[in-house]
Amino acid sequence: MVDNGVDILPVSRHLPIPINVYATYGVGLCSSVYFVRGVEPCTPLARKGSTNMSMNRRQFLSYTAATVASSTLMGLTGTRAFAAGEDKINVAAIYDLSGGLDIYGKPVMDALRFAAEEVNAQGGLLGRPLNFIAYDAQSNMQLYAQFAQQAALRDKAAVVHAGITSASREVVRPVLNRYRTLYFYDNQYEGGVCDRNYFAAGVTPAQTVQKLAPYAVKKWGKKVYIVAADYNYGQIVSNWVRKYAADAGGQTVAVEFFPMDVTDFGAAISKIQAASPDFIWSALVGGAHMSFYRQWKATGMTGQIPLASTTFAGGNEHIVLSPEECNGFLVCQNYLQELPGQANVDFVQRFHARYGADYPYITELAMGAYQGFMLWVEGVRKAGSVDRMKVIEALESGVAIDAPSGRVTLDPATHHCTLDVHIAEVRDRKLNLVESFPQQRPSDTAAVCDLIQNPADNRQYAIKF
Repeated sequence: MVDNGVDILPVSRHLPIPINVYATYGVGLCSSVYFVRGVEPCTPLARKGSTNMSMNRRQFLSYTAATVASSTLMGLTGTRAFAAGEDKINVAAIYDLSGGLDIYGKPVMDALRFAAEEVNAQGGLLGRPLNFIAYDAQSNMQLYAQFAQQAALRDKAAVVHAGITSASREVVRPVLNRYRTLYFYDNQYEGGVCDRNYFAAGVTPAQTVQKLAPYAVKKWGKKVYIVAADYNYGQIVSNWVRKYAADAGGQTVAVEFFPMDVTDFGAAISKIQAASPDFIWSALVGGAHMSFYRQWKATGMTGQIPLASTTFAGGNEHIVLSPEECNGFLVCQNYLQELPGQANVDFVQRFHARYGADYPYITELAMGAYQGFMLWVEGVRKAGSVDRMKVIEALESGVAIDAPSGRVTLDPATHHCTLDVHIAEVRDRKLNLVESFPQQRPSDTAAVCDLIQNPADNRQYAIKF
């Protein structure tokens, strides 16, 4: 299929996915969150010798139309040209480039494509060019499952980067386990996934919520009202917010969950007004949930009850919304485009040279994808091979990169990262740095996951509150 000169990967009719996916929280096949009927249980990895938006939508789309292409990347201007016969390394990415989650997926795909181009510009990986294959999952869980299978069986990808939501992750993860294909999940998430075939490049609540919740309690007061997306991420992270707020002397007065397609928050806002909390914690996710912030402003509440979040701005909400709708919100992230330091300044310049100086914003999720890609690259270089088990063992031996966000070190026991986090205030479409916390460990996941001692562990642990 061709759309405006760009090749778009169609839904394959050659690899029909023989499964049905049910969003059944608490039941798992190689996970404790999603049940996938009709797929054989995946075998845990043995340690050795395993076989087993004031920008409108049209403007935003114009920035990222190229991300739906599947292409062999031959580098940037002035880079080496690979010979036609050189053996390519397939790298697959499955993200939402359309549908309700495209506000997250497009910047992530841009960052992954940029990372692959940079590697090819430097001569490729192990002397071989990277072939970047992009899939649009269309915010559809069935397509995530199908494309994960295609990436593993048809593309024979050396690695797959995939999934915005935790729901999509828990669809992809057992499929890639089954077909022994390395999986990188690069987004911030609720933590607790322990799986030797899985690497997490994003932050967890112990790194961000643990910093922002007590900061908000101290700044605004003890009473917090939580609004969250109604799926595994929102449910689990809400418990972390409750815990860390309580640890700081705070009190959660209510927790309310909303399906991903909800756009009318009138009744919820009335409940919040009646509860009169000191601040709101938002764990809302997706384009539909952006309506909450607009309706909150329309009721005149933006200046009366403040808001904290570790999801806000991940989809450029602070760019899409007007300053009046979100000024003063507090966020906590691993990456801000405004971070000082020459490494980040240089990165932003290179990124803008590739995608245009008017590119909306380089999000935390985009940086997580870039960092995850470069961690995999370091693992391959250290292994001297793209063989899955050799790369896993190389990554577990200790890998770190100096990223635009700072030092990122992969923890061998959890397959999660130690990295810097920053509290920032939303102000006039920028994220202004308030306070930084260097080298935060994924201590929530580390408390329950040790893949060095228990390499066959394959589950998601969740906080009980």
